[in-house]
Amino acid sequence: MRSIEEGRSWLKATEWSVDIETDQRKGIPAPSLQEPAPEGTELIELVPPHHISLGEMPLREVIARRRSRRRFSPDPLSFVELSFLLWATQGVHQVVREGVATLRSVPSAGARHPFETYLSVHRIEGLKPGVYRYLPLDHKLLLVREDSELPGKIAEAALGQVFVGEAAVVFVWAAVPYRTEWRYSTRSHKVIAIDAGHVCQNLYLAAESIGAGACAVAAYSQSAMDELLGIDGEEQFTVYLAPVGKLP
Repeated sequence: MRSIEEGRSWLKATEWSVDIETDQRKGIPAPSLQEPAPEGTELIELVPPHHISLGEMPLREVIARRRSRRRFSPDPLSFVELSFLLWATQGVHQVVREGVATLRSVPSAGARHPFETYLSVHRIEGLKPGVYRYLPLDHKLLLVREDSELPGKIAEAALGQVFVGEAAVVFVWAAVPYRTEWRYSTRSHKVIAIDAGHVCQNLYLAAESIGAGACAVAAYSQSAMDELLGIDGEEQFTVYLAPVGKLP
């Protein structure tokens, strides 16, 4: 187990003034901006951002209302609401730097955006319960697998936090560290953690603006959550999650 001193050292990270050799400087090609969809996988078109009229609550009110919500109603989220929340947290506005970086709805160190967004869908209108992955470059959903027993499974993976399984959907962010390591090497891991905060705060604010709520969760079984998503736990692994549901 890491000591307090070791934790503080990690948080301070490597000095940015230190000249570190990176794969980007070596001329190694940049990693892909999103994990590819397996051939033959079912893809689902989301509602385009310019067709969404949600989230028009004044920003001052949204910020004042923001809370960690652990109680949800049994009502489902609509498909357009889910489309809005995905766009608000990882939506791509522009591909830049000759196709090796993206500008999105949230900031990211070096525009690297090291996360894949997975969804544990429980009650979304028009979607079967199951695990999905968001493809931000395409604004589409990829069905990983159907699973009607996900609420209980994800609550168990979240160390028995029952409210996680009671949400309409759980956003689970998995890091692909090399996307940031390619540019920043050993300085990457602090900013990956910071980037996760940017993404989750946007989810909080977007959810509040549509009469829903979210709660950031960092307590979970690493192996159980990675297995639930179907990821390897090495080159891609869970770093953060947040259940979302309508307010009671």
